[in-house]
Amino acid sequence: MNVSDERTASLWAPIKVAPDAVPLPHDDQVDVVVVGSGIAGLSVAYELALAGKKVAVIDRGQIGSGMTARTTAHLTSVCDDYFSELIALRGRELARHFHESQSAAIDRIEAIQEMEAIACDFRRVDGFLFPSSGVQEADLERELDAALQIGAAVERTTGLPFAGFSGAPALRYARQATFHPLKYLRGLAVGLRARGSVLYRDTVVEKVEETDGGVRVATASGFVVTGKWAVVATNSPINDRVALHTKQAPYRTYAMSFEIGRNVIPDGLYWDTEDPYHYVRLQPGDGETDFLVVGGEDHKTGAADDGDERFAALTSWTRRLVPDLGVETHRWSGQVMETIDYAGFIGRNPGNERVFVVTGDSGEGMTHGVVAALLIRDLILSGNSRWRELYEPSRKTPKAIGDYLVENATAIKNFVEYIAPGEIDSLDKLRPGEGAIVRVGLTKIAAFRDEDGTLYKRSASCTHIGCHVHWNSLERCWDCPCHGSQFAVDGTALNGPAVSPLADLQ
Repeated sequence: MNVSDERTASLWAPIKVAPDAVPLPHDDQVDVVVVGSGIAGLSVAYELALAGKKVAVIDRGQIGSGMTARTTAHLTSVCDDYFSELIALRGRELARHFHESQSAAIDRIEAIQEMEAIACDFRRVDGFLFPSSGVQEADLERELDAALQIGAAVERTTGLPFAGFSGAPALRYARQATFHPLKYLRGLAVGLRARGSVLYRDTVVEKVEETDGGVRVATASGFVVTGKWAVVATNSPINDRVALHTKQAPYRTYAMSFEIGRNVIPDGLYWDTEDPYHYVRLQPGDGETDFLVVGGEDHKTGAADDGDERFAALTSWTRRLVPDLGVETHRWSGQVMETIDYAGFIGRNPGNERVFVVTGDSGEGMTHGVVAALLIRDLILSGNSRWRELYEPSRKTPKAIGDYLVENATAIKNFVEYIAPGEIDSLDKLRPGEGAIVRVGLTKIAAFRDEDGTLYKRSASCTHIGCHVHWNSLERCWDCPCHGSQFAVDGTALNGPAVSPLADLQ
């Protein structure tokens, strides 16, 4: 099981990346063990397989069905949190490396889909940043200046294809792109297998450890995969308790797709300047109908349980800008890991030589995942990368200390919840289809009653470091606000960093 077992499903979800993959059936030995089969895991595996390495990819669920299947699949070299902010935190040179590396990721996706003949709807498009109100126009001038400082291809323009925005100012970023993420992963999976690598689904990795001259990856089934190197690409790392998790925070994000007539708006990427911001793109459909994919309304994981209201706000915002919008086809949520300085953590896991990590997508998981493939490939094959300093997992960013303290306050406040009353005072008050925290004596119970009356009672303590979980009624899962773990109603861990299930209190 993984997040594909949550209640919503994305526009991309019907595509199966490697439906014939099997669970790990025995001990195995390879050159590289990759844990996680999203855009990061499969891209890293592909690059190393291309270099002649035998790779085993292991996932707790179906291949390619994790957070990558819950993206909106923007391919952009523009910093999600603004170049001006990145320059202020990391300096102009590292901000230039950010843009360079993210651009290289888009170029690499373009090259691979051509080389492997992957029909994934890849298109080069322009990206547009526009203010949601007149008072935010100054933001454009600031970002124009910042982008020009680091050599980004950007220009000021006027007019957007949205109602009421015909004369609105905007920034146009050239040579951005978009694609169908799961069609692309399916192509990577084919390329991996053609080069002798293997994919294992429904296999829970419990431990990744460095040995004398290699790595050992132990699974819940008892089988072990050994190799020379390991890469942990699990959205939020499963092999680390503190070092990285204190420098990033989980956020829920929401997305929807609507039918839209062909040529109603030009193909492109669009982002506004609201906080949280909204983002829009097109996806080709069949016949005369395309899909408009829109996302936004983010909040800190576990801080709200109002998914329907978030979707209502997203729908209202979208229909205000695109009055000719058709019917809604899908709605879903995902999780992004926001780092304190806006760049991912990619490279050697702190304290390791042969274990690498990929995390901290900061809202740009598609390109960060491919940057990871290029960077980790170079570290393994040659020992260095020009982007190493920018993404170094063990880095400290003194100028981001404010965000560090704010994000880590969540864990401190969370543990206080253990002495608070339950959300309801009796399990008998739990109605079918509902989940809630109930206190029974000194124990906090994460309780859910199924439509048939079956009652699930699990500990409310996350198995990562013991934070108090919160109910997510949209996805019918338990979310951990501290570091992003998610659990099914029966306690099964769906998303890292937790590996073990919530304790059974039946």
